[in-house]
Amino acid sequence: MLKRILLTGVVACLLITNVFAQNPWRKGIVKDEFIYDKAPYPECHAATIAETPTGLVASWFGGTKERNPDVCIWVSRFVGGKWTEGVNVANGIQNDTLRYACWNPVLYQVPKGELQLYYKIGPSPAKWKGFVKTSKDGGISWSEQKALPEGFLGPIKNKPVLLKNGTLLSPVSTEGKAWQVHFEATKDFGKNWTMIGPIGDGKEMKAIQPSILTYKDGRLQALCRSQNRAILSTWSKDGGQTWSALEKTLLPNNNSGTDAVTLKDGRQLLVYNHVLPPGNLAKGARTPLNVAVSKDGITWYAALILEDSPISQYSYPSVIQTSDGMVHVVYTWRRQKIKHVVIDPSKLEMKEIKDGVWPKVEGYTPPVPTGETKDL
Repeated sequence: MLKRILLTGVVACLLITNVFAQNPWRKGIVKDEFIYDKAPYPECHAATIAETPTGLVASWFGGTKERNPDVCIWVSRFVGGKWTEGVNVANGIQNDTLRYACWNPVLYQVPKGELQLYYKIGPSPAKWKGFVKTSKDGGISWSEQKALPEGFLGPIKNKPVLLKNGTLLSPVSTEGKAWQVHFEATKDFGKNWTMIGPIGDGKEMKAIQPSILTYKDGRLQALCRSQNRAILSTWSKDGGQTWSALEKTLLPNNNSGTDAVTLKDGRQLLVYNHVLPPGNLAKGARTPLNVAVSKDGITWYAALILEDSPISQYSYPSVIQTSDGMVHVVYTWRRQKIKHVVIDPSKLEMKEIKDGVWPKVEGYTPPVPTGETKDL
């Protein structure tokens, strides 16, 4: 039995080594793991991660299938070097006869304060409403559910950003008559909210799910998912009060979620599917899953390929940088599991992305996706 266990371990190590050897776009990855192996539901999606004073906390939604009424919000904590079993912390039960799906949790740790969990409940993204729960013990126990003020949704997919002036700025979007981006701001961590935007009318530039980046000169940038075959960008020079018109970046978008974070050294790190949909289509396969880095938010450098299997999908990343300098990414793995990857940003080797084309590396051929995703 012992020999069998040892042999199994050796084989596993060789397989991992072989995967890394075949993919040169893995330099800088410190850890690559699943948050769970088994769950009491078949599908999961839209993970989020935050660092608390007691450790990492992750959340996602899980159920029979996205949009189904049994989809709930689940939470796991990183304790003793392992992720705890996911705990159901929120559902969409309205009354004895009506239940809606839960959607897109977003975690935010208030500095020296509570851990906030924002999420949506409703039959669809066009009709959902925003809710929040809080935890005073790093995600072990949670408060009662509280509805956000009428008309406010909270961060739609990606984390809020605390600005130097003390404003917590949430990246928000709507999917009703048009895809539009706006922002929701609070100076008291959620007691009172104000709305900024929307940015554009959603007719030509159709964007949702922004992520916010900050610059040393005070500027802000938001990068957005779109139906325009490219990641869209908008800028603010006045602390998020006004924003420039949405414009296409040189990076492709497959109409799937992205996330980005400003690193402590001032660089910007983006996690996304570097996929240009075929023909004139707006939506493409959600593989590969890539990491790019930029100093100015305009010129981007290829850094990592987190997943490159031809089997879709690897999607909806959430990314943070923790106090030790490491970058943590969680994302959907084929709708079956949630993946957690740890990256050392000081060890990234980068090549410039020119004309929106991911750089070629000798000896590495990216796989051809097996099909397009039809999921949200």
